Amino acid sequence: MNNILLITLLSLISNPCWSERFGIPEAGIVFDAPDGFTKLSAEEIAFKYPSSRATAFVVGNKKRTTTIAYDLKPEKISPEHLSEIKTYFESVFERIIPGIEWKKREIIDLRNKKWVYFEMTSRAIDTDIYNIMLITSLKNQMLVLNFNSTTKEFPKIEASLRKSLQSIEFTEE
Repeated sequence: MNNILLITLLSLISNPCWSERFGIPEAGIVFDAPDGFTKLSAEEIAFKYPSSRATAFVVGNKKRTTTIAYDLKPEKISPEHLSEIKTYFESVFERIIPGIEWKKREIIDLRNKKWVYFEMTSRAIDTDIYNIMLITSLKNQMLVLNFNSTTKEFPKIEASLRKSLQSIEFTEE
């Protein structure tokens, strides 16, 4: 075995990077999901997100207790209006999300792009949920990513979710 191949194999063993890349290639956005995440089927998405405005794309762990939902929505938004969008979503979430507890509500810079950034916990029917939501303008539409997990599981997966969040890339614009 040559030295280059041996070094490559050793680096893969000592530093595995088996996460899979997901995204919306036609929209020009990709990200790395945590290890073991797979796409949810259309039936799983319909069950988890029963709204007619449900997200189009979702990946999750095997138990589906932690997921990343992402979509490019047709709402026309521009980067200049992120403050208004933040205020709007805060107001809506306060009204419709049971037991919401805000952790963070701000506008951040990620990958040279401004994002509305929300971190919150809420109550679902059968468990409490930890959410990290990002909203930005992409091609004059609204790009939304929602990283969520049960509050019980969140401490175990938090580092992987935050690493996934930092892996967001724009392949075009």
